[in-house]
Amino acid sequence: MATSTITAAKSTYRALLRELPRRTIATPPTPLHSSIRAMYQVQGDASTAKSSSSSDEQTATLTARLQEAEQFALYARAQRQYSALVERYNPGSWLDEEERIRLTARRVGLDLPIEEGERKD
Repeated sequence: MATSTITAAKSTYRALLRELPRRTIATPPTPLHSSIRAMYQVQGDASTAKSSSSSDEQTATLTARLQEAEQFALYARAQRQYSALVERYNPGSWLDEEERIRLTARRVGLDLPIEEGERKD
């Protein structure tokens, strides 16, 4: 049981870090990175220092926290994929109104007329 819990904790920890924004080694860790690391270190210390009376309670608590972390990792992954899909299939969402109209006209095979002030001659 303990080995599977440790393996699941490592797997979940890696999944959470994978979904966070990338950072270089030279930059200091963000508060989110630090809090996740501290939470996993505290859980690791608690799982190694077992007492017989509260081991069942600790195991249940650790299992519940691991499930929450897995759900958060899945949610973060889904959000990342959603934003990538929106960017890919709806590229005009970040454009201003004039550029969106121009691209819509081009999509159906039309070119908008060039206004007098916009000529590049």
